[in-house]
Amino acid sequence: MGGIEWAMWANEQALASGLILVTGGIVAVAGQFKNWQFAAYSIAAGVFICLLEYPRGKRKKGSTMERCGQKCFTTVVKAFGPLTRNYYVRAFLHICLAVPAAFLLATILGTVCLAIASGIYLLAAIRGEEWRPIEVRQREALQIGATIKHPPTNPPPRPPAEARRKQAGEVEAAAQDNPLPVVIEAE
Repeated sequence: MGGIEWAMWANEQALASGLILVTGGIVAVAGQFKNWQFAAYSIAAGVFICLLEYPRGKRKKGSTMERCGQKCFTTVVKAFGPLTRNYYVRAFLHICLAVPAAFLLATILGTVCLAIASGIYLLAAIRGEEWRPIEVRQREALQIGATIKHPPTNPPPRPPAEARRKQAGEVEAAAQDNPLPVVIEAE
């Protein structure tokens, strides 16, 4: 059984926590909560986290679905090199970004989610995972003749495979014979 790739979980958790930070910050700024400056910080930190976490990293095994519009964000993340690729750095960055947002009730949920994402990133870093960009491979052109070897001969609906294996005479005989006698009772 393969191991869990923790970075995928951390990426989704951090992206969601960035959105939660932005939402809580907007509520606190619009309501002019006490210490609303922390809410303004939470909006900026949440937007930064969303931009950093939007591009998914490539999985070690299997395929990875690229997010819509991820390519432009991927080039930015690749440009910063080890600062954005290393999960130790991301774990430390997320926990540092979470601390100021913890001073306001409207942003505490985003702070807790970001702290959890930081812990998951730390676990991913300890297990040796690293962010790698998704390279889009050119798909080979499918040859229509090569994909269909033998087209079906029977029109649909087709009988099950067991019935197709029997000879036509056996099928007709089996359909005509009734093993139980039918008795019609008079009223």
